[in-house]
Amino acid sequence: MSAIIENVDKIFNVSLIYATFRSATPIIFAALCAALTQQANILNIGTEGIMLVGSFTAVGVSYLTGNWVIGVLAAMISGAFIASIMAVGHIKYNAEICAIGMGINMLALAVTKLLLNVIFKTNGTFSDPKIVPIPKVHFAFMDDIPVLNQLLNNWSITEWLAIVLILVLQFLFYKTVWGLRLRAVGQFAMAAQTAGIKVTQIKYQAMIASGLMGGLAGAHLSLGYSTQFVENMTNNRGFMGVAAMYFGGANPILTALGCLLFGFADSVGARLQAYGIPSQFVLMMPYIVTIVILAISMYVKYRNNKRKESSLLAPKAQLKTQG
Repeated sequence: MSAIIENVDKIFNVSLIYATFRSATPIIFAALCAALTQQANILNIGTEGIMLVGSFTAVGVSYLTGNWVIGVLAAMISGAFIASIMAVGHIKYNAEICAIGMGINMLALAVTKLLLNVIFKTNGTFSDPKIVPIPKVHFAFMDDIPVLNQLLNNWSITEWLAIVLILVLQFLFYKTVWGLRLRAVGQFAMAAQTAGIKVTQIKYQAMIASGLMGGLAGAHLSLGYSTQFVENMTNNRGFMGVAAMYFGGANPILTALGCLLFGFADSVGARLQAYGIPSQFVLMMPYIVTIVILAISMYVKYRNNKRKESSLLAPKAQLKTQG
C-alpha cells in the first residue's frame, strides 16, 4: 500500500485518460450495439457472440487479403448475418430473445474455436505478420506538445470512429423521424402500428444495424485494440456493454459514460498490479463495476417507475376526493 501512495502520480497521470478510453472503446461499440435494439425494446444478449464472430472474421479476412478495410467490412457483414438469425427467430417466430442470444454466444465460442483449428491449424491464439491492423492516426504537430501528444496522438481510426458514432446515434435517436419511430416501436408498439408505422420492419432494421455495430466492435478488438485472435477474446465485454447500456438508458452519450467507468477500472487495475496488488483483485475490478452499474441502473429504473405510478394515481385520488 505504501508503494501505491508513493507512486500515485505515476498511476493517476495524463496518460491514464487515453488508457481509459482505449480500454473502454470495445465496450462502447458493444454498448451501442445493444442500445440500437433496446430502443426497439429488444434486449440483445447476443452482443458477446456477435463481437466474437466479428473478431475472428476481421483477423481471418485481413490475413487472407492483406487489407484491413475489407477485414472490417467482412466483420460487420458477419455481425449483421448473426443478428439477422436472431431477428428472424425473435420477430418472426416469437422466440425468447434472451434464449436466442445465449445460444448465439455459445455457438460463436464453439464455431470460432473450430474454425481457428480447421483454417489456421492452431489452438488458443492466432497471430501472424500478414495480419494488417487498423492504422493509427498520427498528428506530427502534436509531437512537441507533451500533453496533447499523450492525450490525442496515435489513436486507432476506430477509436476516433467510436466518438463519431456516439454523436451520430444520439442525433439519429432523438432528432430524426426514424429515431422517433424506433423509440415509438420500443415504448408503444401497438400505438405505433395504429399510427401506420411498420413495426416489424423497424425492428428488423434495428437488429441488422445492431449486428453491423457488433461486428465493428469485434473488428476493433482484434485489429485495432490488438492484432491477433484469441479464443474468447471478447472476455465478457459484450455483457459489460449491455450493462453500460442499461446504465445510460440506451442513450448513446450516457451509455458511453458508463463504458468509461469500465475502462477506468481496467486501466487503474492494470497499473495497480505493478505495485503489488494481487492479480485476482485486478481481474475482478471490471466485474465489480458491472454489478455496481447494474444495481444503480435498476434502482434508478425502480424510482422512475414509482414516480410514474404516483403521477398516474394522483388524478384518480383527486377525483375520488371531489366525488
